[in-house]
Amino acid sequence: MQWTATTLAAGLHIVATPIGAARDVTLRTLDILASADVLAAEDTRSLRHLMELHGVALAGRPLLAYHDHNGARMRPRLLQALGEGRSVAYASEAGTPLVADPGFALVRAATAEGHAVTAAPGPSAVLAALTVSGLPTDRFAFVGFLPAARQQRETEIAALRDVPFTLVFYESPKRVEEMLISLRDTLGGDRQVVVCRELTKRFEETTRGTLTDVAQVYAGRLVKGELVVLVGRAGATDVADLDVTEALKEAMKTMRVKDAATVVAGALGLPRRQVYQIALGLGDPS
Repeated sequence: MQWTATTLAAGLHIVATPIGAARDVTLRTLDILASADVLAAEDTRSLRHLMELHGVALAGRPLLAYHDHNGARMRPRLLQALGEGRSVAYASEAGTPLVADPGFALVRAATAEGHAVTAAPGPSAVLAALTVSGLPTDRFAFVGFLPAARQQRETEIAALRDVPFTLVFYESPKRVEEMLISLRDTLGGDRQVVVCRELTKRFEETTRGTLTDVAQVYAGRLVKGELVVLVGRAGATDVADLDVTEALKEAMKTMRVKDAATVVAGALGLPRRQVYQIALGLGDPS
């Protein structure tokens, strides 16, 4: 099947590409890839292969590499194309561009010059991992890659210790064992963690448990593939209703119900909606 080009408005079009299974690509992404005047990609080989799989012809259009190492040199060329009223499509190697990806500087430069920027949403390792993790998803923080050096890594983890959100990290297979040890030593062995490996691919694997247990699973293990590590939020252990009630009563002595619920939810690592409902049941203490 040959994908047919359609009319595409001038501007920068950000397209998400599959993180594993090629069939996860969206129809809109294929439309943009078939129609853009200029194509740019973090990895041109990956994008070319994806286009070939889905019958999207390059048809003589430029396919330019744009990544961390050549961004400063390539941005002016892409901005020139935008300035000439052409349509430019940018794709990261896998997933949604601008999430731990060099596309950020390109989008910022394009918007600074007044060019239209649109996004064709699609696959994301962050959201896929959150979906299968079983950890709270009402509030989460994407941290990305931690520093490679142990001291810097553990300093950054320590700064996240009391954040009442599910924490989402990317990590390389070579460093995941050291990372889990740092998480365990800094956050405590009882904190819940989920490690997702090779999401949407043939050997997809999800490992759940405490940091102590999961660090042991990965100890001395030869690991391959892409990894997403999710850590349960601070205070995510079971909290007795009586403790929540007492904390709310104390907070509501000096705060409105809504503010008290926000403060207590953050302190105990509980969903704000859940705590707010308990607070409403207590009524106005005055």
